[in-house]
Amino acid sequence: MRPEDTSPEAWAVFLDLQRRTPPAEKIRRAMSLSKTVQLLSEAGLRRKFPEATDREIFLRRVRLTLGEDLFRKAYSTELT
Repeated sequence: MRPEDTSPEAWAVFLDLQRRTPPAEKIRRAMSLSKTVQLLSEAGLRRKFPEATDREIFLRRVRLTLGEDLFRKAYSTELT
């Protein structure tokens, strides 16, 4: 579905590039974007909790990712 702010011509170019991109490259890009989001999330948590240890930052990010219920089941830990 073409975004409203993208011309049909630009969308056609984008779709053509997507069709030509090998699956392995698509996976590599997705993994890279995922890592970037993780690092940005951790940076935000470090700004919010400057005294937190690396482990606490990890646990806070995991809790954001998994949600409270699954986090508690997986880690049996509560952060304040």
